[in-house]
Amino acid sequence: MTTFTDYILVCAGTGCRASQSEQIISSFKSAILQHGLKKKVQVVRTGCFGFCEMGPVIKMVPDNTFYVQVSPSDADEIVREHLIKGRRVERLLYVNPDTKQQVSDSKHIGFYKKQYRIALRNCGFINPENIDEYIARDGYVALGKALTEMTPESVIREIMNSGLRGRGGGGFPTGLKWDITRKAQSGRKYVVCNADEGDPGAFMDRSILEGDPHSILEAMAINGYCTGADRGLIYIRAEYPLAVERLKIAIRQATEYGLLGENIFGTDFSFRIEIRYGAGAFVCGEETALIHSMEGLRGEATIKPPFPSEQGYKGYPTNVNNVETYANIPVILLKGAEWFAGIGTEKSKGTKVFALAGKVNNVGLIEVPMGITLREVIFGIGGGIKDGKKFKSVQTGGPSGGCLTEKHLDLPIDYDNLLASGSMMGSGGMIVMDEDDCMVAVAKFYLDFTVEESCGKCTPCRVGNRRMLEILTRLTEGKGEMEDLQTLKDLGAAIKDTALCGLGQTSPNPVLSTMEHFEDEYLAHVNKTCPSHRCTKLTQYCINPENCKGCTVCARICPVHAIIGERKVPHVINFAECIRCGSCMEKCKFNAIYVI
Repeated sequence: MTTFTDYILVCAGTGCRASQSEQIISSFKSAILQHGLKKKVQVVRTGCFGFCEMGPVIKMVPDNTFYVQVSPSDADEIVREHLIKGRRVERLLYVNPDTKQQVSDSKHIGFYKKQYRIALRNCGFINPENIDEYIARDGYVALGKALTEMTPESVIREIMNSGLRGRGGGGFPTGLKWDITRKAQSGRKYVVCNADEGDPGAFMDRSILEGDPHSILEAMAINGYCTGADRGLIYIRAEYPLAVERLKIAIRQATEYGLLGENIFGTDFSFRIEIRYGAGAFVCGEETALIHSMEGLRGEATIKPPFPSEQGYKGYPTNVNNVETYANIPVILLKGAEWFAGIGTEKSKGTKVFALAGKVNNVGLIEVPMGITLREVIFGIGGGIKDGKKFKSVQTGGPSGGCLTEKHLDLPIDYDNLLASGSMMGSGGMIVMDEDDCMVAVAKFYLDFTVEESCGKCTPCRVGNRRMLEILTRLTEGKGEMEDLQTLKDLGAAIKDTALCGLGQTSPNPVLSTMEHFEDEYLAHVNKTCPSHRCTKLTQYCINPENCKGCTVCARICPVHAIIGERKVPHVINFAECIRCGSCMEKCKFNAIYVI
């Protein structure tokens, strides 16, 4: 058996793969062979490190040197300098933007300092395609403990006492849901993992499945033991090919090791897991719509009760939890409910994974304790707003959430605080916006998504949201009237009260929250202006003749030839021909073009 002295951990999540991480792995392997280090150095393909802004990233073990924005051409230099000569490749180290000093260890990087990884504990540390590496980090120990030392009731009690709530958006107590399913009388039951992550900008569940698939399988088996189910189903969108592939590998390996299948750990408990594919419908993230989709029916929500825990897949009691919820289960059993309950706030225990995106310097996947403030996340972990712009808003909870403002920056993040502020936790999307964003256009973007993704079963969602979208479209085109604003509020309130499922009931949130916090922008659109100059039909580009040098750059790059003028003579924009694409303003070196 080969004993390696050094390891090169290479992020191989979807984001880094898109930036040539697979080629980086191949380059490292070639360099290691070339320098005769095959028996000393191992290259490990891992899951997401989280620091997407600086990807592809690699970590050298055992000295924990953290290299960022690595390319395939850097591999040979790292092998020669770092592994052979013992010298760090300084140009690839992270540079602290405040101190301008290089940082070699990830624990000293601001992005990681306030994070607390529970659900993401193995992502970036193990090869997700190697079950032995998961087992080496206490993998399947929790399942063994549950089957051989605990009763189903005691496991459920532990989950209840931990205070774990569903991480898919609803925040329902996980232990209570398990208990309801256990008490349901039926000869057959099912356990389901909801991996249908559809929020714009969200990639939390995908990253867990790609980086630590065995933790989900182990938790589903524990769930099956507690609820009396012997079959598990993972519902995942076919748009996640890497996650699907790693799940298949994990299921095969766990079955070969006897950790799935018949008589697990020598007990009378048997459990099997299968994968079911979704076609990418956002509404199928709602558990009843998800179940219908798995049954081969149209993905539509149904009225509850009965709840799936009592009557779900094929009419049998079905327990549905999302990926992140499951990822917490094994750790809770190993470290105890009291330990988990000691993290977070009074009513929101543990941590939450967020996909931090938008106009923030450190885009990435983060996991933070419940109760951390938005300010700490955006300006601490996120490194502030790009290009020194002013913070304007943050959208939490995806299309179902709301936009929060500067006055909410010191708000502790938990389920109840976000709801009280007109937003919600959701599955964990967090999109940051700056001073250049138009909040009316942002509301229109989210509502457009919801209208497109609605299953159309209930009238409030099918018709009401479309009417709201039509009004927002008129506003952004300069055709809105004052009475449209009241109509938006009335429609939003009615849809929230009468829509069938959570998607419809929360769909007006982006509109209502932006109307509350940015009423002046809506009034400006009624008056045919867009303060942020984002709504093209309310925007006009002009050339200041005093600044224009007649260089002709703007005229040459204008796609519709709307700019006219002789060389070295100030140019003019033909308003009738201008399509307001902004290319001229972007390319002008003399700040001669401005917006009105």
